[in-house]
Amino acid sequence: MIPLQPPRRLIDVEIDGEAVRVPEGSTILDACSAAGKDIPTLCYGDTLTPKNACRVCVVEVEGARTLAPACSRKAEAGMKVGTDTERARQSRKVVLELLGSSVDMSTTPRAAEWVEEYGADPTRFGDDAATVEQPAKVDNDLYVRDYSKCIMCYKCVDACGDQWQNTFAIGVAGRGFDTTISTEFDAPLTDSACVYCGNCVEVCPTGALSFKTEFDMRAEGTWDESKQSETTTICSYCGVGCNLTLHVQDNKIVKVTSPHDNPVTKGNLCVKGRFGYGYV
Repeated sequence: MIPLQPPRRLIDVEIDGEAVRVPEGSTILDACSAAGKDIPTLCYGDTLTPKNACRVCVVEVEGARTLAPACSRKAEAGMKVGTDTERARQSRKVVLELLGSSVDMSTTPRAAEWVEEYGADPTRFGDDAATVEQPAKVDNDLYVRDYSKCIMCYKCVDACGDQWQNTFAIGVAGRGFDTTISTEFDAPLTDSACVYCGNCVEVCPTGALSFKTEFDMRAEGTWDESKQSETTTICSYCGVGCNLTLHVQDNKIVKVTSPHDNPVTKGNLCVKGRFGYGYV
């Protein structure tokens, strides 16, 4: 029996001049969402501990010397937050320009929208700007690793590590601009501890990790999310009761995700649940 917990105290926060009441312990991003403010995020994951890596969600807090990452900074009673100030907009613009100049963001949801919204120009650094362009690693039939799209948000590392899977097959190799996501000791994927659960694919915000089916369909020009339907069902492999969301295009399952708000899976699946749909 789970003991009842006392309700969290509510605190008042001011977001762009609007008073918002949120539970104590909420982040500024939670408060912004409660106020209906759309804050851009990339490295934030609703099932992971914030990493503060991308800095796209920064906001201006009255009295603070530096901009604060909304995804991790806790809201405090009486705090006054500006989400659309000139300083915050300029910071987001520069971050988007730096990312856009070095990383392929063509499959990053809403990236093009944010670039337009903040007037970012990723080409202003010139053709000599360093990039992480490299061929995609297609070494299995389940998922593809395209590190030219990686923004080093560490979400895959955390999902594979002690926050969820506890497999620790994913790590970080190199230093500085040469830093890259890698298997442990940079071993071939087949020799690593990877169990092909695909939970890293689930949390990747840019498409650096993607289903092999999606990768192939994008290469063929047939991937079209506007033609896809989503149906949530229960995995039939065992009795745990994991929820699956089947993404279907042209009457074929093209990929499988899991609802992040499901109390059983919280977005996570095993290799059978995520990739074992060929029998359908």
